Amino acid sequence: MTRREWIAMISAAPTLQALHGAPDSPVAPVPPVAIAKCATYDEDVAGKMAAMFDQLGGLVKLVRNKTVTVKVNMTGPPGARFRGMELGRTHYTHPKVVGATAYLLGRAGAKRIRFVESAWATAGPLEDVILDAGWNVRALQSAAPGVEFENTNGLGKHKKYARFKFPARALMYPEYVMNQAYEETDVFVSLAKLKNHADCGVTLSLKNCFGCVPASIYGDDAGVDEPNEKPTRGRSDVVHFAKRQPARIAPPELHPNEGLKNAGYRVSRVVADLAVVRPIHLAIIDGVESTAGGEGPWIRGLRVVKPGVLIAGMNPVGTDAVATAVMGYDPRATRGTPPFRNADNTLLLAEAHGVGTADLKRIEVRGVSIAQALYRYDV
Repeated sequence: MTRREWIAMISAAPTLQALHGAPDSPVAPVPPVAIAKCATYDEDVAGKMAAMFDQLGGLVKLVRNKTVTVKVNMTGPPGARFRGMELGRTHYTHPKVVGATAYLLGRAGAKRIRFVESAWATAGPLEDVILDAGWNVRALQSAAPGVEFENTNGLGKHKKYARFKFPARALMYPEYVMNQAYEETDVFVSLAKLKNHADCGVTLSLKNCFGCVPASIYGDDAGVDEPNEKPTRGRSDVVHFAKRQPARIAPPELHPNEGLKNAGYRVSRVVADLAVVRPIHLAIIDGVESTAGGEGPWIRGLRVVKPGVLIAGMNPVGTDAVATAVMGYDPRATRGTPPFRNADNTLLLAEAHGVGTADLKRIEVRGVSIAQALYRYDV
């Protein structure tokens, strides 16, 4: 399904009626979700992922002869390591999962595979960030034909930005202005991490895509009228706390005087909006090793966890619902309850937009069951 077809479908869906647990739109897709046990990254990660994709119906129909854009999770600067550990074993997507994804996409016939991330506090080449993270760029490039990288924190390798206008009633911004890599693609993949988030409760395939928003426009040091193509800060002032509006190349938020001025309210809504304007066709979640208590080492109380699982699905809401349950939480939990102690449930916000369902009763789990994969993050 193309982005245009998805938007045409989503325009007819209700918006916020599912926020407090009402059933989602009957047109929302409910594809299965696959879970695989994988105790360490020394196991056959590619083999386990291949088995999951087969359980989902295979990748060939989805990616053959197509451009595939893969959003990885590289939250925070590469120098911010938790207790000196490898980034992929804590809060970054592990490079073995990234490499396996490239290999399997290539084997399924993808003609172009572009890995993207809005790297922290820089709009420089993503390859430089990858090298600083300790990843082997050449190994990733050789995993499949047509592998490339782009830092989407600014214009990157493009000359202009792409505009993603919300088709109906947006929650935060009526239009999102982002790197063209997110538009010039046939298939969009969210390659996420199974971890908590201090503001939004969980960082899974939906929240991973918050990183699509460029700091050049939505960053603390974004220009007033035009983007700052050399950003050095994050997005707290604009998106998290509403201390300023984005650069005027992008429209201001819809309701600046309404709602809470905190990230748990605002970021969750941006994430739900992004799931509509930039649909996720394949969600992959690395839960072999991760962190609990937050999204990175700057969060007090962070701890290492080893759930030993990989999760994948063709719908981000359903995939995140299963992943949330694997973490020991209720995917339909409301604000004030774990893991959404300080946030509105992004899964329910996206469900209300008609993106998918967070109702586990409607989602078929293939491979390992939720009960067999269960690893409680709150202990």
